[in-house]
Amino acid sequence: MTGKPVLILASASPRRWELLALGNWMFHPQPVEADETPLPGETPDAYVLRLAESKARLCAERAHPEQIILAADTAVVLDGALLGKPADMAEAADMLRRLRGRVHQVYTGLAVLRMSDGRLLTDLCVTEVPMRDYSDEEMNAYILSGDPLDKAGAYAIQHPTFRPVAEMRGCYASVMGLPLCHLVRTLRQLNIHPNADVPANCQVHLRYQCPIFRQVLRGEQVG
Repeated sequence: MTGKPVLILASASPRRWELLALGNWMFHPQPVEADETPLPGETPDAYVLRLAESKARLCAERAHPEQIILAADTAVVLDGALLGKPADMAEAADMLRRLRGRVHQVYTGLAVLRMSDGRLLTDLCVTEVPMRDYSDEEMNAYILSGDPLDKAGAYAIQHPTFRPVAEMRGCYASVMGLPLCHLVRTLRQLNIHPNADVPANCQVHLRYQCPIFRQVLRGEQVG
């Protein structure tokens, strides 16, 4: 994409900024605060899609007609229950013990809102995440670093020393908070294209050989 429209990323997450830059899109971050309280009986997919749309519409209150709003929300789900950000180290330890050696799901919802006509597009990525059987010593050292306290599920997949995730077969970028190939196929519906080879850049940057990117870009449902 060259010139207008400009993408506005409704997020304060440096991880989402880092990932979005891999497409060489012209974008500006504009963080918003949304109420992340789940609704009674709300399913994980409905939850992340509702919050992504809510963030996009909040951001749109300050946007211009030539802009495209991009918002995302990510949730860690174990046995059907949402795991949010831990309130303290004790809660982080509890979450990491529950996740250890088990497979959980990470749901990321995308919302793209075109200001010129109000068109809203959404997409959903669900990734199976197998956690390795890390030791108590590894877990405690990670918690003491402070990194888990602002992460859903109390972990970051990309952490350079803890590395809590075993071998996986889904979208690594989605677990970080922004499924790039889902974003490419969504923006394509608005005739907005990246100025880079997104799958190649993503795999090099994350040091991960993605087995599903071709299916995603073809529009297939994966996961």
